[in-house]
Amino acid sequence: MTEVREPHTVALVGAGAAGTLTAVQLCETAARRRTPLDLVLLDPAPEAGRGTAYATRDPRHRLNVPAGGMSCYPDDPGHFTRWLCRHGEPAVTAADFATRYRFGAYLADTLAQAIVRAQGTVTVRRLRTRAESCTDTPGGRVELRLADGGHLTADSAVLATGPAAPSATWAPPALRASARFVAEPWTTGALDGPLSDTADVLLVGTGLTAVDLALTLDRPGRTVHALSRSGLLPQPHALTPAGPMGPPEDLDDTSLGRLRRTVYRHISRSVRTHGDWRPALDSLRPHTARLWHSLTPEDRAEFLAREGALWNTHRHRMAPATAESVSRARTARRLAVHTGAVTDAVEHDGSLVVTLSNGRTLQVGWVIDCTGPGRRFEDPLWRSLFASGAAISGPLGMGVATRDGRLLDADGSADRPLFTLGAPRRGELWETTAIPEIRVQAAALARQLLAPLAGRTGRPRLSRRPVDGHGLALSTHAEAAAAYRAGLNRVLKVRAGAEDAFARAVALDPGFALGHAALALLGHECGAAVDVPRALAEAQRSARDQADERERSFVDVVTRRVHGDKGDTALVRHLDAHPADALALAAAVPTIAFSGVTDLDDDHALRLVERTSPAYDGHWFHTSLLAFLRQAEGRLHEAGELAHRALAVEPASGHAVHALAHVHYESGAHEAGRDWLDGWVSGQGRGAVHRAHFSWHIALHELALDDPAAVRRRWFAQLAPGRVVTGVRALVDSGSLLWRARLSDSWRGELPAGDVLDTVALDVLERPATAFTALHAAVALAAAGDLPALHRLRDHASGADEVQREVIVPLCEAFAALVEERFQEAARGLDALLPVLRRVGGSAAQREVVEETLLYALVSAGRCDAARRLLDARLDRKEAPRDRRMRAGLPA
Repeated sequence: MTEVREPHTVALVGAGAAGTLTAVQLCETAARRRTPLDLVLLDPAPEAGRGTAYATRDPRHRLNVPAGGMSCYPDDPGHFTRWLCRHGEPAVTAADFATRYRFGAYLADTLAQAIVRAQGTVTVRRLRTRAESCTDTPGGRVELRLADGGHLTADSAVLATGPAAPSATWAPPALRASARFVAEPWTTGALDGPLSDTADVLLVGTGLTAVDLALTLDRPGRTVHALSRSGLLPQPHALTPAGPMGPPEDLDDTSLGRLRRTVYRHISRSVRTHGDWRPALDSLRPHTARLWHSLTPEDRAEFLAREGALWNTHRHRMAPATAESVSRARTARRLAVHTGAVTDAVEHDGSLVVTLSNGRTLQVGWVIDCTGPGRRFEDPLWRSLFASGAAISGPLGMGVATRDGRLLDADGSADRPLFTLGAPRRGELWETTAIPEIRVQAAALARQLLAPLAGRTGRPRLSRRPVDGHGLALSTHAEAAAAYRAGLNRVLKVRAGAEDAFARAVALDPGFALGHAALALLGHECGAAVDVPRALAEAQRSARDQADERERSFVDVVTRRVHGDKGDTALVRHLDAHPADALALAAAVPTIAFSGVTDLDDDHALRLVERTSPAYDGHWFHTSLLAFLRQAEGRLHEAGELAHRALAVEPASGHAVHALAHVHYESGAHEAGRDWLDGWVSGQGRGAVHRAHFSWHIALHELALDDPAAVRRRWFAQLAPGRVVTGVRALVDSGSLLWRARLSDSWRGELPAGDVLDTVALDVLERPATAFTALHAAVALAAAGDLPALHRLRDHASGADEVQREVIVPLCEAFAALVEERFQEAARGLDALLPVLRRVGGSAAQREVVEETLLYALVSAGRCDAARRLLDARLDRKEAPRDRRMRAGLPA
């Protein structure tokens, strides 16, 4: 009889930021591993993700970390920024500071998406109540008693309760008893009194909480007083960050005195080098927990007493906009900052008379506790754990004692299945309350909780793994493998639907690394509607969990190509080891679908195809690629024969059709090429994913035949952006055709270049991922006469990969010169680029747009002899009535 196992139950106490991040990681990790899991979220709040920190609706309350540092995922830092772009803030950048309320919405939405993707593997329940106690069960589980009278038994519990509540022990008893004392300002309705009048207010504390409340309570006629022992407000973030800085080399010293000297020297270096102390402090962030752990308890206590306030005000900074508002309030004397402590408070005539330790007396309507979290957790759940010895206070009485997130009991043991993260680990880690630290802890905690369940998987046991269409094993189940094969087949044929098939594969198996990597590749190189960083991160996570050597190698190849990190070298190495990997081979050849290996020598793609020939044994896909490369060599007759051979086996082979289109164009057979390709596009080509590109080829024939009316009809019927073509395809095909038609005087009237730009994402235009896309972005921007955008593209290229730096930067400068009618300068720049232009990838017919721009610049500059020589060279290569007409029109 087969044993039926109950799903492993994890109780997650708290659904604020820490709980939400943990829930996201548990859902996604369990789904990737297909590990059945019952996840129970315990929190009375109406919405997950907000907690106390992100529930404020005041738009002046901004995050104190830029959007680029607030992703839910440590391995996908741009996730929050992209979410903002998709949710109403398309111009936001990683350097911007979002509102706290928006971040709460992001956390809630990310959790909702994770729950949806994990359906079928993870069951998520939400109980809107509190846990009030936790006890052991005989079976090694834990039982939580709930505030509503219920009980929950779980295999493990994560206490994501956030910071301890303020204790207000600093306040005199008379003040604590006053109705004009606000002990917890973030609770609902706590600020109703101060917001209802204009009486002065005293904020006790000068940290980020005090800053936010000072902005909320600021109004004419009121002075907001802020008091702390240090009298220091948080420092602002720099308007323009100075850039990263490496940590000091001698960080291994363990004594506080030596560490103090090292850090101060490092800050001095930063000020000398960058003109700013911030890069030095930021460089310490990855090492803070290790350094804190290396200190003795005495050193830690001394640090807190001497440098604690200074560290906090420099480490936890204000957003620039917040700092500006604070500065205006101080200048207008609506915000006054004091150094000292409250020694006495007396209620008198509807206000409070507060005496400070510096001898000053303030008469205010309200006193608000902004001192931040308390040191000890006093809610019922934590009190029960302390009382039973299941938890003990952390170092220096801060938080709780843990070992790698697992609670230590009174005996120093970590045997109970009780875990925590974030603020409760402050004594152990010191810096543990910010999202960048908590998200790393959440990911580690998910792996830790699910590691014992590795054998308890919902993945069917397979005696034999399924294979792709070329016999290579796939680390997934049969249904996902079938979807992957369908996607691969469509990629090899250049047919529509590959992206949907790969997406179905990873929906069926979220842990299928190869499916995620294929999606990332299509998004990066083909402009598919894919969140590339997200797909890449999923591929990397899945490859770590379950993948063979070939699949891990392919994920590495895609990662390197996306990041511009020697991707071509990795791809060649991968194909040497796995020649039958058809998707990798398709990516290596610069054709209609992919940019190919462009960083290596010109013949490398050809050698790859020839070297992999035995693995394909005459397969139509391999024959199609060889046909394309033979035409690039100028062996047009052989290329035509190979293309016809492939089409005889697979009439829908887009690569073979593409090769034949180039054979016709490069041999000057424009009428035959136009008619044959037009017939294919109307028949077998109806399902081609790059159908617009084939239409572009037909239009090239029509341009060469000097038939402007046909070009115009073709453009509006098959290449018009928005209605017919969108995205990168509109840029590469529609935009370049318009420009070439204008250069040869084949387009009369206004050039609709703006229509092309309107259908292409701003990132693609001004921050393209590949040099090939950048080339066509420059063409489209020149056609539209958009000089500022050309300059932005140039600036992006100057910091991108080597090909963009060495080819696209001077190309943008030459195009800018052309737009400004500095024709001599444009001609010189374009002429110098022709020998290296092949490095951007694509075909000779695509790169020919630069040569045609050079011809236009030469004629416009009055250099007719040079223009005549260039036209003669073009006519020697292939016959074209348009070039004959242009040559005849040159002055003698």
